[in-house]
Amino acid sequence: MPQQPFVLPEFYMPYPARVNPHLERARTHSKAWAYGMDMVGVPQHGTVIWDEHDLDSHDYALLCAYTHPDAGADELDLITDWYVWVFYFDDHFLELYKRTGDIENARAHLDRIALFMPAGGEITATPENPVERGLADLWDRTVPHRSAAWRRRFVESTKALLEESLWELANINEGRLANPIEYVEMRRKVGGAPWSANLVEHSVHAEVPDEIAASRPLEVLRDCFADGVHLRNDLFSYQREVQDEGELSNGVLVVEKFLGLTTQEAADAVNDLITSRLHQFEHTALTEVPALFDEHGVDPAARAATFAYVKGLQDWQSGGHEWHLRSGRYMNEGALDGRGPILSSLLTTAPRRLRAYSHPPFGAVSASRPAVEPPLPVRLSPHLESGRRRNVDWARSTGLLDGVVWDERKLRAADLPLCAAGIRPDATAAELDVIADWLTWSTYADDHFQEVFGATRDLAAAKACHERLTLLLGDDPPAPLGPLEAALADLRPRTPDLPAVRRAVASMTSSWLWKLANLAQNRIPDPIDHVEMRRRTFGVELSMSLTLPPGARGGRAAQTLEHTAADYAGLLNDLRSHRKEIRFEGELNNGVLVVRNFLGCPEDRALRIVADLAEARLAEFRHAAAAAPDLPAAYVEALRNWLAGTAHWHENAGRYRETELGHHPRFGGPTGIGTSSLRISSLLPAGR
Repeated sequence: MPQQPFVLPEFYMPYPARVNPHLERARTHSKAWAYGMDMVGVPQHGTVIWDEHDLDSHDYALLCAYTHPDAGADELDLITDWYVWVFYFDDHFLELYKRTGDIENARAHLDRIALFMPAGGEITATPENPVERGLADLWDRTVPHRSAAWRRRFVESTKALLEESLWELANINEGRLANPIEYVEMRRKVGGAPWSANLVEHSVHAEVPDEIAASRPLEVLRDCFADGVHLRNDLFSYQREVQDEGELSNGVLVVEKFLGLTTQEAADAVNDLITSRLHQFEHTALTEVPALFDEHGVDPAARAATFAYVKGLQDWQSGGHEWHLRSGRYMNEGALDGRGPILSSLLTTAPRRLRAYSHPPFGAVSASRPAVEPPLPVRLSPHLESGRRRNVDWARSTGLLDGVVWDERKLRAADLPLCAAGIRPDATAAELDVIADWLTWSTYADDHFQEVFGATRDLAAAKACHERLTLLLGDDPPAPLGPLEAALADLRPRTPDLPAVRRAVASMTSSWLWKLANLAQNRIPDPIDHVEMRRRTFGVELSMSLTLPPGARGGRAAQTLEHTAADYAGLLNDLRSHRKEIRFEGELNNGVLVVRNFLGCPEDRALRIVADLAEARLAEFRHAAAAAPDLPAAYVEALRNWLAGTAHWHENAGRYRETELGHHPRFGGPTGIGTSSLRISSLLPAGR
């Protein structure tokens, strides 16, 4: 084995690892089970995947004893068998398909595996290899004991774990290295941590209530857990994967190449990202989950089950780390000798945690605007000029030109009809008006939340406003109050696909509550959380629901295209709005500031990194579009128009220009103690 490519960093791990007392029984059982499934010493198409030494040195029973310390003996045996199976699948796939580049037989292999995990009913297929044989046995021993909701989630996560192996194989065949955003998103699926989270529920006999399982806080907990597990694995497995197997799916390698760092610097940056994700996990568990319980009226037993699940994820995180330090599968020489106490881990990472809460608002920022590659030439609707006139009339008639949040100068500078004319160039005049008015309303609403609730940090009032807006798009809308609601009530009957728009608006306005919570805490968000929430805060789902053919949406290929387009647009917006937001509005939810805080780098470096990320997502969009010939051409063309129109609007509208910023209330209007109330008092309900 060559010399280690980097020194393992000091990890943040505040939860002590505990070992299950049934470890030795699980070792004996899992070894016999693996032999019984023909996983040890039995050639597969002429290749022996594991010999006995491989199985013993990897010690998956130790992994499960650490990650499920409170499981009973029978439960630990079952969990250990699952992990023997999943690691065998990974190594089997590597030897037979990744090393050979045999993507067609890989697809056929995965198609057959799906036969052995039915969401309902019995398995009818006959297993033909150890992967199928092991899965059939495990499925019958596990699934009958769980609810229908848990089965559905487990089927989805297992299929994702298996199917995304094709993504890794395709990248190897093409010699293609993922960009950091793509890598994190795909690694969650292929790395299997969401699958592990399902087994945590099983092992602690505590299912998350179905009514909150898909909520943002629970998704964040799963994602943070997954990112911590996978990125930690990338550090320990870099030597084996990158140097021995020629693997490209490794976070250290991705960061190393994208940021132009040395391997050691990249390893340290990945470790910092692990720390940030664990901090996000703790923040979400402590501040968002309890509020979620109250919002949904979750009963005490379900609350206890959810917290048992959260604790199970923490046990897995610390136990998985301990196993990586000990398993012969990974690069860990001297890791146990150099490990410090938990207190040292807390003290070492405290400055990073505090830095996220210590940014002074309204500081000076650079006026530079790094060039970003335009996606495509834009086509503009011939109805643009007449649409601009009608848009001003509409905004005036609904009261949006209130002279407090907006006036006519600000509306014209925003020029939302220009955006509508680019993202839907073939729209009729009436269709263009609907799109332009929706974009105008959502931009006004964003400014309204910032001016009214951001200035006062009144999160309760912001939540009440969000709920009112949701009701106005519901089946029995109340009478509108104020310009924000009046404009929404006017849009409602003019909207062709109201259910899709209703979901998009609810997602967007709830994401603004997340932004306001960060402002109230003076907290710069975690970089991954920022990118993923940016798709919602920027209103991507709303504008796409107004412009894309609805029948083509859904599915992995379409989701990839929409996410890459959304991230390009959101990062471009962060670049163009960063001076307005950080200098003039005291905003913290901006990608430039997030990168600058996370890397501790100068602002110019952060600007360039955000621009590089935007261009990388654009390149991925083009790659994904070329690799998805089955998607309807009209859908792909509509997304291209959406990208081109969004980029053209950012470069040509006046909303983010210095001339417009000179009129900003903070520097162009009344200033001093108490003057913020002059701008917002007329917008607050009577008596507040």
